[in-house]
Amino acid sequence: MVEAPIALHGGGEAMPGDERVARTLLELAAVPALERSRACLPGTAGDPAARRVVILPTAAARGRPDLVAASVGRFLREVAAEDDILIRVDVAGVVDRLSAEEGAVAGLIASADLVVLPGGDPDLISAILRDTLAWRAILAARARGAAVWGAGAGAMALGAWCPTPDGGVPGLGLVPGLVVVPHFRAETSVDRLRAQAPAGLGVLGLAERTALVGSERDWRCVGEGAATWFPPGESQPAIVVRDGEPLKLSG
Repeated sequence: MVEAPIALHGGGEAMPGDERVARTLLELAAVPALERSRACLPGTAGDPAARRVVILPTAAARGRPDLVAASVGRFLREVAAEDDILIRVDVAGVVDRLSAEEGAVAGLIASADLVVLPGGDPDLISAILRDTLAWRAILAARARGAAVWGAGAGAMALGAWCPTPDGGVPGLGLVPGLVVVPHFRAETSVDRLRAQAPAGLGVLGLAERTALVGSERDWRCVGEGAATWFPPGESQPAIVVRDGEPLKLSG
């Protein structure tokens, strides 16, 4: 399997100041787009060189997922236009278990070069996506190199455990061994989170408009804020990194 990149984002996505993160993810989407375009027959896939972005507004299912998807899509198109990057943006309307099992939707996701999971309610993504055709499509896209960008609740759901107002739920485990805390500030305490979460998990605090981009244990910080790492069992941060700095997640 290709070691496809993941972006864990602290929220405030698709807002002024988040251009650096968006550019980084669109750049990462270039590699799977090129590989996919080489496999396309001429005239069968529109412009096969366009980087395909698929947005899943799943975390906004209780509100206006259409507005969330439109806002993120508009922002990415603006950033791409500034850099003369050709992109195609589609929305996979996965808002419940039924839509998560639709074959056409799953096919759209599987064709993505960048899968985007914007913010919303943190309990919804894992509850809706787990063990569905849509989730298997995300894994299939990753298997050929597609990047996955989880922002806010989207980032939380990709971890091992996802905090919620009612305590917490198991995450999707795409990034094992940690809990993601978006909208993180220096004064944020992790003691209460430690009391609720399963033992043995590290805590990753991410400021808004800031992402940790990488895979497995090797990451780098991108954006205007900081990424703060608390190893398992620790209430004090082991390291704080900022834009361009590496971070190795370890116990």
